[in-house]
Amino acid sequence: MKQKIALSILGIISTFFSFAQESKGINTTANSFNNWTNFKPASTEYDEPTHILSGIIDKDMTLSNKNTYLLVGVVYIKNATITIEPGTVIRGDQKTCGTLVVTRGAKIHAEGLETNPIIFTSNKDGFSRKPGDWGGIILLGNAPINKISGMSFLDFNLDSSMCQYGGKNAEDNSGILKYVRIEYSGRKLNELKELNGLSMAGVGKQTVLSNIQISYSNDDSFECYGGEINLDHLISYRCTDDDFDFTQGAQCNISNSIAIRYPYNSDFSGSRCFEIDSYDKIENADINKKMTTIIANNITLINMENNDQGLVRESIFIKKDSNLTLNNSIISGFAPFILLDKNIEPQAENLSKITFSNVLINNCKGSFESEQSTFNNELTNWFLNNSIVEFKKLSNNELFIDTNSKSKPDFRIRLNNNLVNNN
Repeated sequence: MKQKIALSILGIISTFFSFAQESKGINTTANSFNNWTNFKPASTEYDEPTHILSGIIDKDMTLSNKNTYLLVGVVYIKNATITIEPGTVIRGDQKTCGTLVVTRGAKIHAEGLETNPIIFTSNKDGFSRKPGDWGGIILLGNAPINKISGMSFLDFNLDSSMCQYGGKNAEDNSGILKYVRIEYSGRKLNELKELNGLSMAGVGKQTVLSNIQISYSNDDSFECYGGEINLDHLISYRCTDDDFDFTQGAQCNISNSIAIRYPYNSDFSGSRCFEIDSYDKIENADINKKMTTIIANNITLINMENNDQGLVRESIFIKKDSNLTLNNSIISGFAPFILLDKNIEPQAENLSKITFSNVLINNCKGSFESEQSTFNNELTNWFLNNSIVEFKKLSNNELFIDTNSKSKPDFRIRLNNNLVNNN
């Protein structure tokens, strides 16, 4: 297999600040992002496809790393397990919007290695690859969602009989994705619908989702529709819409993850690192079921253009009845840090659903804001009195070691020219 896989991040390492003894930002050992990541996917060449994946796969199948696969149209895994060997390359067909759907009850076992990741990418050549070249990966499970019926289906022009999700099994297992890259996904289906890099609908706790890099998605990188899920060591790089999107009562623990945004890779509708809501419409939700709750630890959210938000907006947008706990994290270069939906009134019972502890807010124009701007002073006073946050106004190059390297950016924290490592 012919690949020119670029060397990746030398390591994204957190540090300690004077006001707390907890590490901040993505917490990893030096060089742990080498080998499996790729920040210049357009310059990487892959073998031409030798095998085609299409239609419905209803028997267990193993994809060999000796082959390169072309994903043609919507491919459904139904009542079966698809196993993908480390180093396997699957290329999404542009003409037919290649998309992989793991239906409820089916499993994907895609466990790459740090030195030999599994790659889903565009079937186009080199620099002709663009965001939205193909569909993406969809996982459908039996874990709870908060829609009235407890069930739903993803309206992505899929076969409605095979795109249902939701149930009562919080421990449901859709398989494993580990040391996986997903590049140039997120096909636009119409004016209102776009596929995501990785869509997780009703996915349960036993599913393993770790060490996944999504680059140049034309819509969200990662989106959770309900479910109860653990996510760690995720990288969202230069996506067009949101990096991490949560809805329909998702119960999610996310840790040691990073969103790297570029202002002009963003969408006019507004692009955020985190978008958190509990339902699309209140009339569709069962308010007796769990509302979306996100616990996020050691997160780095960074806008790569100093003092230029471009189309990037706030780093976090949160809607009514949703819960967020953000700990030991770094947010740099947004306007503002967090924006609250206009329906969130500034009472303690509402604001106490959002907590920040040991968070560094760097170079953000504004901090705590509401779509009802008359609330901004109240919000600021509340969060400053009920959170542990620190503010700095540094350029990215002053805060991090080297963000300018295109093939191996280094986001280790620089503080007074001293580096305090965790390893």
